[in-house]
Amino acid sequence: MSLYVHIPWCIKKCPYCDFNSHALKGGLPEQAYVDALLQDFDQELEAIQRRPLQSIFFGGGTPSLMSAEGFDRLLTGLKQRIVFTDDIEITMEANPGTYEHDRFKRYRDVGINRLSLGVQSFQDEKLKALGRIHCAAEAREAIASLQEIGFDNFNIDLMHGLPGQSTDDALFDLKTAIDLKPTHLSWYQLTIEPNTIFYSKTPVLPEEDELWSIQEEGWELLQQAGFEQYEISAYSQPGRQARHNLNYWQFGDYIGIGAGAHGKLTDMAAGNIYRNWKTRMPADYLNVAKPFEAGQRVLESDELPIEFMMNALRLNAGVHEQLFTRHTGMPLDALKEQRSFAIQQGLLENNHRLQPTRQGRLFLNNLLEMFA
Repeated sequence: MSLYVHIPWCIKKCPYCDFNSHALKGGLPEQAYVDALLQDFDQELEAIQRRPLQSIFFGGGTPSLMSAEGFDRLLTGLKQRIVFTDDIEITMEANPGTYEHDRFKRYRDVGINRLSLGVQSFQDEKLKALGRIHCAAEAREAIASLQEIGFDNFNIDLMHGLPGQSTDDALFDLKTAIDLKPTHLSWYQLTIEPNTIFYSKTPVLPEEDELWSIQEEGWELLQQAGFEQYEISAYSQPGRQARHNLNYWQFGDYIGIGAGAHGKLTDMAAGNIYRNWKTRMPADYLNVAKPFEAGQRVLESDELPIEFMMNALRLNAGVHEQLFTRHTGMPLDALKEQRSFAIQQGLLENNHRLQPTRQGRLFLNNLLEMFA
């Protein structure tokens, strides 16, 4: 059981961002939002069935706009309602601007033990093209600051395929990140999503050949530095995978609270799996006259194979085949025909795991279509 908490505000909406984030106008309604989050969580308690939390992830938006005192009140309230495992992983997304530097120690003191820094690039011109409000020097300073404070587990979020980016540019960013010794790297290609500024005013992006060169040389560089690719865009030092995200990819259960948050829960008694989602607009979420939940639906049995595989096949090692039955309640035979065909096509390993081959990872969409 994991918990995702969405903090929907940011200083400025980035032109590539399609997340539920809103530029902050005026002061952050911190106390009211923490109250709402705890009330939202209270409504999920019955469905949780007393299972302890093994991870919490504060995403956004920019969660680090919230004070350490706000997080302390929220975490204290959660602990009064549910058991935390002794080794719980509590991650907060943060921007590397100077505003956050002074807060890192206080965040650690209230129980946040993992940070994910949205660096995106270590080159000022690329950051400007992405609409980021920090500079490369601030990113380096932020990382030095959190290491000095004692954060020994942190992720650097890095993009490639940026406007005007060459292979050398991308490798410079990657080398810089590696030299700063994070335990985890999220390294992924910029994509143009609907309902973003970049979708209506698309910048000139690298050609396919350049993108392939970036990925091939970047993979080799990460491997040489001791980073293991365990998921499509996730690389970690040994034993430092993101436990919260692993739970998603292994089709585990998680609660989502906050404006626009999504959750996935198994009703053990009824044998149903359902997804739910919360109202998106912060003003509606904070309106006591309106419900937190915007909708929910039970996953039909014919949806479960693709729902499970869309997550599991993101992992390089896949998952043990028995996890399918454990997390969906369906017999393994439900995958037999599609699985056999995928193995024949060289996209799935022929072993006791549901594991993509290298070819399967390269053509993941084709592989997933076989289970749809």
